[in-house]
Amino acid sequence: MTETDAELLRERGLRVTQGRLAVLDALARQPHADADAVHRALAAAGHETSVQSVHNVLGDLTSAGVLRRFEPERSAARYERRIDDNHHHALCRVCGRVDDVDCVVGAAPCLHADAPPGFAVDTAEVTFVGVCADCAAAATTA
Repeated sequence: MTETDAELLRERGLRVTQGRLAVLDALARQPHADADAVHRALAAAGHETSVQSVHNVLGDLTSAGVLRRFEPERSAARYERRIDDNHHHALCRVCGRVDDVDCVVGAAPCLHADAPPGFAVDTAEVTFVGVCADCAAAATTA
């Protein structure tokens, strides 16, 4: 069964608003977007809203567990709708592209590290930084 975005918002205790639905739609089309990219996508689709409103909606959706927020090194916070697993990310240091990297273990926290005594690890966030295939190919042809 697939639930609609409106049902998802209600399930998480949020009011269904056009702004929230528009942000969810933008992130479905452009995963790993930052707030400015979401704002540009909304403006291109004819939604008149401020960057601050986009930040507010992203914050509300993240707090409610509808979105996942992650912060790649030297980059603005990014948002995605893929929240139900403990996947990681690969970040191209040339073009900024972000790709998902599935957890090899299959369950959170996906990595096993020595934690402080009594500390229960729920998730692990790993960002692999390198050069994507497109940028590597462009560099060899240049």
